[in-house]
Amino acid sequence: MPKKTESLCPECKKIIIATMSEKDGKVVMDKECPEHGHFSDVIWSDVGLYLKSEGFSYDGVGVENPFIPHAKVCPNDCGLCDLHLSHTALANLDLTNRCNMKCPICFANANQSGYVYEPSYDEVVKMMQVLRDSKPVPCPAIQFAGGEPTIYPRFVDVVKKAKELGFAQIQVATNGIMFANDFEFLKASAEAGLNTIYLQFDGMSDDIYMISRARKMLEIKMKVIENVRKLEKRPSVVLVPVVVKGVTDSQIGPIFKYALENSDVVRGINFQPVSFTGRINKEELAKQRYTLPDLVKDFEVQTKGQIKKSDWFPVPSVVPLSTLASAFVGEPKVTFTTHPHCGIATYLFIQDKDHVVPLTSFVDVEPLFKELYELSKKAEKTKLKFPSKVKVYSLLKKYTHEDKMPEGLDMKTFLELLGSLMDDKSKESLAKFSWKMMMIGGMHFQDLYNYDIERVKRCAIHYVVPDGRIIPFCAYNGGPTFREQVEKKFSVPIEEWRRTRGTEHT
Repeated sequence: MPKKTESLCPECKKIIIATMSEKDGKVVMDKECPEHGHFSDVIWSDVGLYLKSEGFSYDGVGVENPFIPHAKVCPNDCGLCDLHLSHTALANLDLTNRCNMKCPICFANANQSGYVYEPSYDEVVKMMQVLRDSKPVPCPAIQFAGGEPTIYPRFVDVVKKAKELGFAQIQVATNGIMFANDFEFLKASAEAGLNTIYLQFDGMSDDIYMISRARKMLEIKMKVIENVRKLEKRPSVVLVPVVVKGVTDSQIGPIFKYALENSDVVRGINFQPVSFTGRINKEELAKQRYTLPDLVKDFEVQTKGQIKKSDWFPVPSVVPLSTLASAFVGEPKVTFTTHPHCGIATYLFIQDKDHVVPLTSFVDVEPLFKELYELSKKAEKTKLKFPSKVKVYSLLKKYTHEDKMPEGLDMKTFLELLGSLMDDKSKESLAKFSWKMMMIGGMHFQDLYNYDIERVKRCAIHYVVPDGRIIPFCAYNGGPTFREQVEKKFSVPIEEWRRTRGTEHT
């Protein structure tokens, strides 16, 4: 640093040049619009962690069959286009913009927009097929979203169809009301193939929910956990807190404690620092901006040092594992070549509800992944799978410290379980291993103040829409805001919807 990138003016949304530089140990984006003046925002509050993450930058293969083959400007031509550098690792599919709540911090709400967006079952199936037809990697994971997707009239049917189409991971992003109040509906969803419930979970106090969701919700959240626990065929639960400085940032430790206490059901936490939709003045922006390093710092403080800054790595740090798997099976596998500043995560081995051991405490992650990536490139060229697999085990033993492993885990078991990532033969053992693990992550979606077009080009979390396009998350909800365009094109006025289809949940 300093370095330049392309960004957007928060007022007119025109593409302008932004400069990233270090100021007081933080990474700050400064940009100047000829018409609307200067804008400045902290994008990462720790320059050291920013630079560490940047060391895990990989360009992916993009898509072989882009919807827009001759795009000129990102993010104006979205489809995906041939400028895009990552394939779809996870796709969001909005089933409706209707909801059974009216949250102050929501960006998808029928009441506010004045129209109802709710694709038909046949349109939903068509969109899912588009994802499965993506090349070189068919989209492996889908998340039904909204609005509140569980109020979609044929929710169970679309989950079942997603399973039939071959999605390996089927998720729903939900407030939990339907799953809390209707056990049979939850059971039917699970039996249809629902793998994961992404449960909005902003804190352990109803005072928090009154601010963020305008109603008491803690009992609802806990009821979802109880109901999932009763199921014979259990989806896993990932808690999804939106973090707002001065509102929910004090809840990081308590949420983590609750997750550990319920780790038989809760498999992870995905914190989402708030993104600002609409305008905000400089003072309020500086006061409320919460970045991924803020999450890392607060996590260490609120967990009394159980998880330290050194335990966190950016999402694309796992790319070497994906490239190795692709080389060994001889076909492209899903690869998280997202921008290194989009998200951050750590994996924890759970000893008990009061004691966790980060994977990084007994594995030297950086040198291991560096050598694994070099090995994957050699394996691609030579096609010699067996010698390469022997080398993988050698590297794992080299960089794994058995004396620092958590109680109950030995080198043999650990190597077998990690080795199962290299092929498709050990899903059962891998599932047992994962059940003792918990992923803690943070994903900071962009807004107009911190918008970096390089992040959009590498996005691996996308939306699929009725006209067949696949659009990066931060282009759909921020920046050009394709959400508004899509929903207006494929929606009906709310009054017309009430006359023709009913008034429930609008």
